[in-house]
Amino acid sequence: MNSLLEKGRLLPIAEEFSSIQGEGFHTGKAAYFIRLGGCDVGCSWCDTKFTWNPKMFPPVPVNEIIARAVKCAAGSVVITGGEPLTYPLDFLCNGLKKAGISIFLETSGSHPLSGQMDWICLSPKQNHPPLPELYPLADELKVIITGPLDMEWAEFNRRKVRPDCHLFLQPEWSRRESVLPHIVSYVKANPAWRISLQTHKYINIP
Repeated sequence: MNSLLEKGRLLPIAEEFSSIQGEGFHTGKAAYFIRLGGCDVGCSWCDTKFTWNPKMFPPVPVNEIIARAVKCAAGSVVITGGEPLTYPLDFLCNGLKKAGISIFLETSGSHPLSGQMDWICLSPKQNHPPLPELYPLADELKVIITGPLDMEWAEFNRRKVRPDCHLFLQPEWSRRESVLPHIVSYVKANPAWRISLQTHKYINIP
């Protein structure tokens, strides 16, 4: 691996864009999205499979990424992927923080945390579970539901996060019509959970 990439001064960018957060606790808020290429989790239902192979995305100088993010009026950045914690994020986060930008991380928790985050959304995957040290750092737990049996996985993860962690069940997009009734019933019986929907897909924005 390129030494600059190892130090986090270069990152493989799959895409960058200004949009509205469509999922979880911060739904409806403006943000600048930085999507990194590369993921070793490999969920069969992933809606960003194009990001999996990092070799498809030439590394970009982080200073350039920061300069583009600063121009966005939102004042906040969502770092996502792929799996963003595949890479050291300290250099990126330090630059964003110096510019007064709030940083929100979307991660499966399968790699060690790096960088200074204002908010961590942990979205655990059964085929590559989070590292134990990530659970107490999560501000938000967002579990993707593909069927009723996934509720067990959701509760398993719920027992590992902080008591004040915000809990969300989100239907996997391609199965949303079949799983939403189960999620609704479950949340009614277990009101510590809330429903997250991919609202950006409903309103047709990135």
